[in-house]
Amino acid sequence: MGPAAVLRLGGGDVERMRAANALFAEVFDDPQSYAAQPPPDRYLRDLLADPRFVALVAVEGERIIGALAAYELRKFEQQRSEIYIYDLAVAADRRRQGVATALIDALRPIAIAAGAWVIYVQADLEDEPAVALYTKLGSREDVLHFDIAPRG
Repeated sequence: MGPAAVLRLGGGDVERMRAANALFAEVFDDPQSYAAQPPPDRYLRDLLADPRFVALVAVEGERIIGALAAYELRKFEQQRSEIYIYDLAVAADRRRQGVATALIDALRPIAIAAGAWVIYVQADLEDEPAVALYTKLGSREDVLHFDIAPRG
């Protein structure tokens, strides 16, 4: 079934980005990261206007039922880019209806236009629905992920 529409957010879409953050907070059960210290409008306008940041929302009417945030990473070893899907969330009542696939499909032409050679995403092993989705859409590599604090 999928969403009614998938939209790429731009500098004038601050309220939709705030709604996407609210969806991320709800779906990931992480209000501390997504809602506790919301950035000012100017910050979001600048971020959404940056062509290397991609924010997509799946909408039905005015309701955001899915959201994706991704970054273009320009490479140094070759003239090419990679697109990293940082967050992808779908409202609980709309899961397994093609919303996440529609968001990723909408990201593909953006990646091509950016000269990206790959779109990649991480998933926790325990997140079986995400692992199943990404396995369906791409090839799997098992890696370890480490967070390193900027200050030692």
